[in-house]
Amino acid sequence: MLAEAVTHAASDLPVVSMIGTRAMLFEAPGEFTLAQQRQIWALMEEAGGRSDVQELIPGVTNLMLVFSVPPEQPRKVADWLRHAWETLPERHIKGRLFEVGVRYGGALGEDLAHVAAHTGLSPSDVISIHHAGEYTVCALGSAPGFGYLHGLDPRIATPRKAVPSLKMLAGTVTIGGMQAGISALTGPNGWNSIGFAEVALFDPHRDPPALFSIGDRIRFHPESIEL
Repeated sequence: MLAEAVTHAASDLPVVSMIGTRAMLFEAPGEFTLAQQRQIWALMEEAGGRSDVQELIPGVTNLMLVFSVPPEQPRKVADWLRHAWETLPERHIKGRLFEVGVRYGGALGEDLAHVAAHTGLSPSDVISIHHAGEYTVCALGSAPGFGYLHGLDPRIATPRKAVPSLKMLAGTVTIGGMQAGISALTGPNGWNSIGFAEVALFDPHRDPPALFSIGDRIRFHPESIEL
């Protein structure tokens, strides 16, 4: 009942719902854009000033608030979130720039041909388009250290695979729909592998353990190409 009490159903409005009794999920309307994600960052900063918020978990076009105690009036909190969303300016985070070398194609980029076939481009064109752009880390999640990257050229956007790879290596450079990524852990993965990078996204002995932070930027460059 709490979820129904705080949710807007209209597609052009945010959706706010309770997750259990102590967490509230704010979901932004519309497509995944960098401007929209910057609004999520602004909302995260604003919500961080609330005394009743214990933890904030930003995602791609969403934000989860974890409260210290269950909110007595979740509708009021939801209304506060909607008002903040509508009035706050975008928050720009000046992150670090990472240059990441990629071994494109080959056995560790086995889905490159599939991406090329889906997009109607040659594998060489897919590679050129992929490393021509600059990507922004919008959120961390799914696996420790994994960064959801904005900036993929729509020309090479490719849906995730219907049958995931069972053992994709950490460091695999991937495309999943309109997002780019680098796999953080070795294991099952439904994203399309187009290459491999010698980069450790998560190291429990490093401080901080995650290599990337929200707002960081990534540029890929080819170290080798195997078609």
